[in-house]
Amino acid sequence: MPHLAPAGREATAAGSARGSARLAGVRLPGARQAALAVARQRLVIGLIAVAAFTLLLGMRLVELAVTAPPAAGARSAAPALPRADIVDRNGVVLATTYRAMALAVRPHDVIGDRAALADAIHAILPRRPRDAILAALTHNGRFTFIARRIMPEEAEALRALGQPGLVLEREPERLYPNGPLAAHLIGFTGIDGEGAMGIERAFEERLTDPRRTDEPLVLSLDARVQQVLESELAHQKDRQRAEAAAGVVMDARTGEVLAIASLPAFDANAPGGLAGMPSHMNRITLGVYELGSTFKPMTVAMGLEAGTIRSLAETYPTSGLRVGRHVIRDLHPKGRPLTVPEVLIHSSNVGTAKMAEALGQARQKAFLEKLGFLDPVPAEILEKGRTLHPSDAQWGLSALLTIGFGHGMAVTPLHLASAYATLVNGGVHHPATFLKRPAGRPVPGERVFSERVSAVSRAMLRAAVTEGTGRRADAPGYRVGGKTGTAEKPRPGGGYYHDRNITTFAGAFPMDDPRYVVVVMLHDARGDPESGGGRTAGATIAPAFRNVVLRVAPVLGVAPDASREPDMRMIAGLYTPRAK
Repeated sequence: MPHLAPAGREATAAGSARGSARLAGVRLPGARQAALAVARQRLVIGLIAVAAFTLLLGMRLVELAVTAPPAAGARSAAPALPRADIVDRNGVVLATTYRAMALAVRPHDVIGDRAALADAIHAILPRRPRDAILAALTHNGRFTFIARRIMPEEAEALRALGQPGLVLEREPERLYPNGPLAAHLIGFTGIDGEGAMGIERAFEERLTDPRRTDEPLVLSLDARVQQVLESELAHQKDRQRAEAAAGVVMDARTGEVLAIASLPAFDANAPGGLAGMPSHMNRITLGVYELGSTFKPMTVAMGLEAGTIRSLAETYPTSGLRVGRHVIRDLHPKGRPLTVPEVLIHSSNVGTAKMAEALGQARQKAFLEKLGFLDPVPAEILEKGRTLHPSDAQWGLSALLTIGFGHGMAVTPLHLASAYATLVNGGVHHPATFLKRPAGRPVPGERVFSERVSAVSRAMLRAAVTEGTGRRADAPGYRVGGKTGTAEKPRPGGGYYHDRNITTFAGAFPMDDPRYVVVVMLHDARGDPESGGGRTAGATIAPAFRNVVLRVAPVLGVAPDASREPDMRMIAGLYTPRAK
């Protein structure tokens, strides 16, 4: 009998395999739709990825086209860093930043006749030379600027040219709303956006500190006083046909500089180059000069403080004083010995030289050091001149005497203003500053003269105006005190011009309670024919001092009062008042 079990198992297995094959060929309901959905999803994801990649690539290409580094010789297209405003002590904006429009070109993208395009651009921007425009259009770099500070209507006209190689973009631009006002102090920024002069240069780090760009830098300057000082000096410079003029107004109690002027001036919005331009010379902080008889009050105060002048009634000869090969003489000798107040009132060279001789070189130098005359002024800007004075080996008798009456040493007008503030404010020297001092904080200072010496100096300076060479500086009601100074200009090769002067008036007001110091000066004043043509300080610059005081005193809250005067009893009877 045959065995049937294996055959049955094989048949069963074969039937199972055939059944599986048939099931594999059957599509279940919804499987096709599911497969299509998965395919669509993958396609959408793929399209999104391609689009995102294309967008990112396009954005990067645009970024490279606009901000790519310029070729060698092209100016940088990188925007300047944000920059803080500069304001005066009352919040008046002196420098600010705004978003300006600039025109640039990608030379390789320019289509058509470049000379014709240069003509078209020059017609829209006539202030930009055509040659400079054509040079930019034919530049071999990838990007260069054609012009900055484009006006909105100019930008629209440039867009209308339809030139793909031209680029109009916004960039930070520094603006000086008052143009030339205080330009020597404020300074300006260069093409790279960095400070190139004055406050802008000295405070570059502070002005661009990201944590403080929203906080303005507050100067001690008062824009109202600045405008008065500049306008009066410009008027006097023109009237006297002078080469240049300069002036400073200082708070005698704090050393804060309220105004600083140097003429000729320049517009900070269009400063031009610096090399060889007299308009960029800051004559208040950078120029050093022999300031003549304005220095004599210092010598008198030094003698009083040191005790080498024992009494105000002490007299000094005025006949010629021989020193080596030279003779010191008075410009207007009185022919008799003069008391201490008279030496100052009549501006005696001989009398002041004798006071310096009694003082001696060591004490003279020590006082000059305390007053800051031997070092650059400590004020914050970098344009500061080094004072010229004899070395210890050269500081002999001749230097001692000539320095006593304002020659043989050259300093800046700001040095002189600080010294006069010390002389009249009670005797304390406060470092000059261009920054507004915080209210309520002690003002740094060092005592140089006693209160008594300061009071005597105020009385003598007042008498020098009412009775002496400074009469044209008097401003009725404001109790002005001060001193004229006329010094011959030095020749470049040595010696002095005998027909060219630097004339200065240094003083303060009101002398019964001094608040403000004013120093004004002219270079090579030729004289005003309408007022006699005199070339001394009393004729050329003293009237400008008077006008400055008359205009700034009301602004600064100083009221005129004809009934008030400083205490003159200390020098009473020691000089002869003018007949009224």
